[in-house]
Amino acid sequence: MRASTDPGVATAERYRAFAEVEARGMSACYERWAAGVAADPEIVTLINLLPPVKRQPNLVFSAARLHGAVAGEYPAFVAWLRAHWALVAATCLTHATQTNEAGRCAVLLPALAALAGPLAIIEVGASAGLCLRPDRYSYRYRSADGGERMLHPADGPSPVLLDCAVIGPVPLPERMPQIVWRAGIDLHPLDVHSDADVAWLEALIWPEHDDRRARLRAAVAVARQETVEIVPGDLNGQIEALVARAPAGATVVVFHTAVLAYLNAADRDRFAAQMTRLPVRWLSNEGQSVVPGVLERLGEAPAPSHSTPASAFILALDGEPIALTQPHGRSLHWLG
Repeated sequence: MRASTDPGVATAERYRAFAEVEARGMSACYERWAAGVAADPEIVTLINLLPPVKRQPNLVFSAARLHGAVAGEYPAFVAWLRAHWALVAATCLTHATQTNEAGRCAVLLPALAALAGPLAIIEVGASAGLCLRPDRYSYRYRSADGGERMLHPADGPSPVLLDCAVIGPVPLPERMPQIVWRAGIDLHPLDVHSDADVAWLEALIWPEHDDRRARLRAAVAVARQETVEIVPGDLNGQIEALVARAPAGATVVVFHTAVLAYLNAADRDRFAAQMTRLPVRWLSNEGQSVVPGVLERLGEAPAPSHSTPASAFILALDGEPIALTQPHGRSLHWLG
């Protein structure tokens, strides 16, 4: 589990880790805010009024931005936070970090397309289900030598275009995988038809990431054209029944991205055991120490670089590492 999401870690340390590992190089604003909080005992005391699971930086900052906090320097932010703390705290108590980044489909698609179809896909921690539509988006894969590979849905280019830099022997697909059934699980599913839910999804996107905000709006428009069931409930409690509902003859793929970090160790172990027992292919895209056993099987990871940052996720198939990915789907480093 990342320090920033671990409720057992002291608040100041959670914010320091978020600044130094997750926000650095990704959001100058969030790096400043998180470093500022880590060094501000008064604000740490304020945040500690929340339950431990609600103190995570991404949740507090997103709640603040939902209510009008403006990206900028820490002194202005902390003055705003003191004045509006009641609003921010109430939102933290009723919301969760449910970032629904369609861009992550770019790192999932090659692995999905390499599986024997047709596919029945199930996403755990599905949020509003935007990642349940990988075959509805267009893709542009770019290699270091300047080469490009474009891929579009069967009915033509999508209004959602996902850009992804690729490194290594990535098995880029020639065509979309055939997905014949799709469903999700989430503790509190978000509704793409709800303006309030979409506003929360926008608030979860980091301040400087205007391209991600535009992509979210386009992906929501695509999602509104086709209803996908997202079952409310705990992933460990719901997954077996949902797998049983998948159509006969389809390869069932259970996937998740940036989800298991919010589970405790016992629940992560329980989920991994279910993935081993159930008749599914298991595709995980999580922080490096999150999925039980995956980091140990990685061996020597490539040195951190601009395209493969230290915060890279591990993409694993059935518990075996196959790639390193940028957390929002911007790059895919396939492991030879």
